[in-house]
Amino acid sequence: MKKWKKRSLAGILTGVALFSLAACGGDKKDEALATDEITIGVTGGPHQQIAEEAKKLAKKDNLHITIKTFDDYNTPNTALNDGDLDANNYQTIPFLETQKKDKGYKLSIAFKTVAFPMGIYSEGLKSVKELKKGDKIAVPNDPSNEYRALKLFEDAGVLKLKKGVEEKATKNDLAENPLDLEIVELEASQIPAQLKEVKAAAINTNFAMGAGLTINDDSIYHEPTKNNPYPNVFVVRSSNKEDEIVKKLKKIYQSEDMKQFIEKEFSGSVVPAF
Repeated sequence: MKKWKKRSLAGILTGVALFSLAACGGDKKDEALATDEITIGVTGGPHQQIAEEAKKLAKKDNLHITIKTFDDYNTPNTALNDGDLDANNYQTIPFLETQKKDKGYKLSIAFKTVAFPMGIYSEGLKSVKELKKGDKIAVPNDPSNEYRALKLFEDAGVLKLKKGVEEKATKNDLAENPLDLEIVELEASQIPAQLKEVKAAAINTNFAMGAGLTINDDSIYHEPTKNNPYPNVFVVRSSNKEDEIVKKLKKIYQSEDMKQFIEKEFSGSVVPAF
């Protein structure tokens, strides 16, 4: 009986110890971020370039930034939510809100960074007014970007969306299509390569830039470059939104030095959103 009691007590103490260790590990992602170093996730291209510039500027304040680059749009939020990153900067507000709703992420916007104005491009047209009856146009097939592309064509006077449609609207949510245009839904990254197959296409700026296209020189219509409605945002776990290092990074990302870098480096295809 005494042996059973001793074993039971030992088991209880071991369980308590393991629980304590697990609890400490589980709380790690809820702790305040370090004040002098941070790991930021970005997608390749402009966001990576901007992060590299931020890293240079941060050295003046004795801050060290580690950059992790991803080639997809889903992993950076998963990594941030799970504690493998301290922050990320690569997404628009609608995309973030959709991910939070669908996956239950506890993430928050810390501040705005840049905007990538979406443009309509064509290899044969100089204006959207040249579109003719039955022409094919291409739009991205992911929810937030398809709505954005259709809204762009609507603003250009080509079609009209139903009233009250939300961010997940598709080509099936049109109220008017006077030219009876055939709308082709494609993977966003593949649209530049398919531009010859359609009369016009709405292309995300990062993919347009990858194909050598720029908003100012090549698009036949585009979103506003000032006060763009789709700013990209610097995102952290909700528990870290008010951390000291996040406030320091906001000053760096929204500094005059960063603004000048963006304007010089991207020639209007990427613009400050602050």
